[in-house]
Amino acid sequence: MNQDRFAGICKQLRGKLRGRWGELTNNPLGVTAGTRDQLAGRIQERYGVSKENAARQLKDFLDRNRNWDLANR
Repeated sequence: MNQDRFAGICKQLRGKLRGRWGELTNNPLGVTAGTRDQLAGRIQERYGVSKENAARQLKDFLDRNRNWDLANR
């Protein structure tokens, strides 16, 4: 296991904790940030890329799909 994959696992854990803390404090932005951290961590763990590369891939995906709405499909 390389260092980037391990960092991805740690980021997923941090995202779960951040999301739970957002739920406890009734902070929807904290829940969203935790979910985003988990997704970036999964990208980093799965593909073994750097933290910056995983964040860029996630940002590109969210930018491309910003206006996607499941209700209108």
